[in-house]
Amino acid sequence: MKGCARGAVVAVAAAATAAALAACGESGGSDSGGGNGPKIGVLLPDATTARWETNDRPLLDRHIKELCEDCEVEHANAKSDVAIQQAQMESMIAEGVDAILLVAVDSKSLRPTVTKADEAGIPVIAYDRLAEGPIAAYASFDGEEVGRLQGRALVRAMDDDGVGDRIVMMNGDPSDPNAVLFKKGALSELEGKVEISKEYDTRQWRTEIAHMNMSGAISALGAGNIDGVYAANDGLAAGSISALKANKVDPLPPVTGQDAELGALRRIVAGEQYMTVYKPFEPEASAGAALAVAAARDESLDRVAQDTVRTSTGSTVPAVLLTPVSVTVDTIEDTVVKDGVYTIQQICTPQLDAACARAGLT
Repeated sequence: MKGCARGAVVAVAAAATAAALAACGESGGSDSGGGNGPKIGVLLPDATTARWETNDRPLLDRHIKELCEDCEVEHANAKSDVAIQQAQMESMIAEGVDAILLVAVDSKSLRPTVTKADEAGIPVIAYDRLAEGPIAAYASFDGEEVGRLQGRALVRAMDDDGVGDRIVMMNGDPSDPNAVLFKKGALSELEGKVEISKEYDTRQWRTEIAHMNMSGAISALGAGNIDGVYAANDGLAAGSISALKANKVDPLPPVTGQDAELGALRRIVAGEQYMTVYKPFEPEASAGAALAVAAARDESLDRVAQDTVRTSTGSTVPAVLLTPVSVTVDTIEDTVVKDGVYTIQQICTPQLDAACARAGLT
């Protein structure tokens, strides 16, 4: 732990920190035994994307405690608000945590706060998306490969169906560095093969904005003139599909996705969504936890991370870059079911019994 580097801020009362976290939209709940062990702050970006609270948070907790029994974990969720996340980071810096694991709402806007943490001697581990500023390490998936998997699958789906090549591209939030990587990877597979008839960036990855934009695309292009939809994640796929259905588009064009959300898997079985990208939560959380614990203990991060990434400051930091997996109706059982993310019973609701039987999910 790095007490001398931030002695001036550690004196702030813990009660004031808890109050600040609560005021920022999250209880600032702490887990583990407390005491004199290292304290790790975990800052999640939103409650819109199901994975953060449902998968990442409990997995990070478990892996941190497996590696560091006396570590204390303090959580906060920014609820998609940059100002809230900045305040949450300020509170954790004032409290004198030993490391921060950060999923930035807006990587550019968080840069000054990341810099402040670094100046206070608190290492910041960027998790799932690359944050700007002097981060200590990074744990995520290969973002360009995510986009390549999506683009490749969309082209294949349209070819298999003998359909044309006019698509709507529903990208993520451009303030998220991952969205930029997904788009770059997808375009490497799509350009020269399809016509991108409409393209949208989706602020805060919001499902309702994707629905609104898809409704606009249908109005501009005509219901019968959309042969495929590149949706950067499952929330955008859900919004796009709901708009297609509301506008009586039948049959639905193939739609991509990402995150292997339970709703997406059900849509894939039902034939409404063509694919999703599965980024196994377990290895990502394991890597993030290992980096955070090593950083909190002031240990070498190179022993955890075999890769490197170049940050916005131009420096190279240790990284764990994992490989994403494409999931279609034919591979659900061999991926998310096999890994224990969901059971067949969870995916196959009574309304999907017939479709699950056709897919061999019984």
